[in-house]
Amino acid sequence: QVQLVESGGGLVQAGGSLSLACAASGRTFMSNAMGWFRQAPGKEREFVAAINWNGGSTYYADSVKGRFTISRDNAKNTVYLQMSSLQPEDTAVYYCATHRFPAPTLYSDQSKYVYWGQGTQVTVSS
Repeated sequence: QVQLVESGGGLVQAGGSLSLACAASGRTFMSNAMGWFRQAPGKEREFVAAINWNGGSTYYADSVKGRFTISRDNAKNTVYLQMSSLQPEDTAVYYCATHRFPAPTLYSDQSKYVYWGQGTQVTVSS
């Protein structure tokens, strides 16, 4: 079993930055890819970024590429999402997620992810 707990959300002005963290428990963390997703009010949850088990490979949604950076620290069982140049359209609940078993590639398809955190709210004011 894996438990994921996000933190770091909050209110920020447009153009600002915010860093999210996802603390994981469970022995599978260090061998699993991790993903960040978000869900804005009235919209479906969407992929944001993913990172492989050792941080050597990353994958971003086009909407955040160049503005967001995903990273991980396996010694701390934590994955991060550094967000910059935030815009009101980035307002959403942000979730981290991971797979049951080590994944052969990085997925944007949320159905590939089994374990999810409870989410953290990010609000960007204009």
